[in-house]
Amino acid sequence: MLIQLLDFLGSTGFANLEVTQIIMIVIALFLLYLGIAKQYEPLLLVPISFGMLLVNLPLGALMDPGGLLYYLYQGVELGIYPPLIFLGVGALTDFGPLISNPMTLLLGAAAQFGIFVTFLGAMLLGFTPQQAGSIGIIGGADGPTAIFVTSKLAPDLLGAIAIAAYSYMALVPIIQPPIMKALTTKKEREIVMQQLRPVSKTERIIFPIIVIILTGLFLPDAIPLLGMLMFGNLLRECGVTERLSKAAQNELNNIVVIFLGLTVGAKASAEYFLTPQTIMIVILGLIAFSIGTAGGVLMGKLMCKLTNGKVNPLIGSAGVSAVPMAARVSQVVGKQANPNNYLLMHAMGPNVAGVIGSAVAAGVFLSLL
Repeated sequence: MLIQLLDFLGSTGFANLEVTQIIMIVIALFLLYLGIAKQYEPLLLVPISFGMLLVNLPLGALMDPGGLLYYLYQGVELGIYPPLIFLGVGALTDFGPLISNPMTLLLGAAAQFGIFVTFLGAMLLGFTPQQAGSIGIIGGADGPTAIFVTSKLAPDLLGAIAIAAYSYMALVPIIQPPIMKALTTKKEREIVMQQLRPVSKTERIIFPIIVIILTGLFLPDAIPLLGMLMFGNLLRECGVTERLSKAAQNELNNIVVIFLGLTVGAKASAEYFLTPQTIMIVILGLIAFSIGTAGGVLMGKLMCKLTNGKVNPLIGSAGVSAVPMAARVSQVVGKQANPNNYLLMHAMGPNVAGVIGSAVAAGVFLSLL
């Protein structure tokens, strides 16, 4: 009886728990706290952190061949989940502000500067080109894009990069305002922008079709992400597929988010996550995101001067593709400077452009690396 009891105790997780796994469980619980109590990107941070928790419990074997999450992870490995997320994003997003003011494409492009600067920096620090590309893409503040690129180029870094990307997306309201205020004057932050022109239904329908044709011909590797983004937006705008649009926004999007979050979190096992490399990735990700924010604001300052003060530089910070949080931050900082400032819709232009820009940057890395 005693031998059987000892055998049973030896087969429990308690007997097989390692210090590194305990550390990862604590990290997972902390991320759960941020997602639930602080509401930092809860729709993705909660599944990701719970996936971390599951994979670091001993003997669960969820990511081993035959395990539950092993099969669900095939959607990440085969590049299925991130484009489906983009389908939902496209169906949820109003491209009207970008169509109304096409100049904001420049702000979205400028905000991708951090991606390429960090790519070069990571190369200098000894990362392979594939790893550096995966790290740099964090600067776009676009979780699905970061996951898509990393799953293709550096799958061993997926857990660290996904957590860094979504952490910085969640911390947009904390990270961005000091950068925005440091790079602009009070007078610039007080600028009230003119109301956007109305956008016709025809323009809304034609826009996603033209964008995917042009970008698809120019950069075929970006088609999976941009194609689904534009398809989702077409479902939203064409007026004859309301059921499909709602399904993309709700049921399909929610299911994919659950599967994506759990399986990406499950890649953050102790042996892969608790390394000096992970700390460097987190630091480089912050640098990438900060440079991207600064690049957007500086382009906004240039546009402000070229238009004789008609553009508030704060909307440039929304060029990172954290939709719609970055646009809301532009609104909040602008409102602090001038209570009559209403920058939200103006900031949605560069915000949407940032989504397109990060997908294009992903296509560049995938085609080159």
